[in-house]
Amino acid sequence: MSFDRELEVAIKAVRAAARVCRGVQQNPLAMESMQKQDESPVTVADFASQAIICRRLAEAFPDDPVVAEEGVAELRKAQRGGLSKAIARALSPEFGAEKPTPSDVLDWIDHGAGSGSSPRFWTLDPIDGTRGFLRDAQYAIALALIEEGFVVAAVLACPKLPVGQGGAGTGALFAARRGQGAHACALWDEDAQRGAALQVDAVGDPAAARFCESAFAGHSNQKQAAEIAARLGITRPPLRLDSQCKYAAVARGDASIYLRLPTKSRYREKIWDHAAGMMLVEEAGGRVSDTEGRALDFRCGRELDANRGIVASSGPLHERVLEALRQTRA
Repeated sequence: MSFDRELEVAIKAVRAAARVCRGVQQNPLAMESMQKQDESPVTVADFASQAIICRRLAEAFPDDPVVAEEGVAELRKAQRGGLSKAIARALSPEFGAEKPTPSDVLDWIDHGAGSGSSPRFWTLDPIDGTRGFLRDAQYAIALALIEEGFVVAAVLACPKLPVGQGGAGTGALFAARRGQGAHACALWDEDAQRGAALQVDAVGDPAAARFCESAFAGHSNQKQAAEIAARLGITRPPLRLDSQCKYAAVARGDASIYLRLPTKSRYREKIWDHAAGMMLVEEAGGRVSDTEGRALDFRCGRELDANRGIVASSGPLHERVLEALRQTRA
């Protein structure tokens, strides 16, 4: 199956969400946010992005569940009514005369409450890297289609990332299909559908490699990452980025290695944080595993319960990274 229609719908939905997010950033009055139970921030843009993508997916593929990051429990409380109205206002430019109501918005967001137990479903991170979004740094909108536990199509929008390595404009869109490669094009060019093919770098000498990690220290064990880099002889400073932009960096050769090393023993990664990015790297010729070298298992629901941490690489250095990682645990 080619998944041509799925990818076309996904690209259009993610582009619409990117426009909404840009509109929110350009309007300080719309930058309302709240704090979730895990103390991470969530904004009008997070909810609006999820709402419009879920609506587009429900229209095109009504039988497909969506497993998305955000929920509506807090929004449905009376004291959050103003936030629901702000989300509806943020979405209005995408609908013309057909203005969405707060009730519409809540229903669309709630469409993302899937469990991940269906044979086929989408997984969505409406804004990956909300902290980056809030400080006008890197963030991503990540959407992937999963069938029988395998990611088969993926779209990743990085509104603040240069289109190419040469820095020709800002705003990159990445798309991939299983077995058909990954490509990048300009996010804001509505006619651009299939741009340059992505290819990981061919660095085989660790001393020439560069790794990337989260800009937020709480997301990954940066001390352990520094020790791994030292064992590999890597001297270049890490490329620190918010969101799945790190996967894009590896997929197009900006970096050779991406490490996400758990800071808590019981923490498990969420599927929406990795499905789209993982596929980009693999379809660009790289490799993604957990810190034990196991393939990521998307059959466990909303979390990667069978995995621990993430190692993404261009390929040639992967086993050496895993060995260096094992040495840091000895």
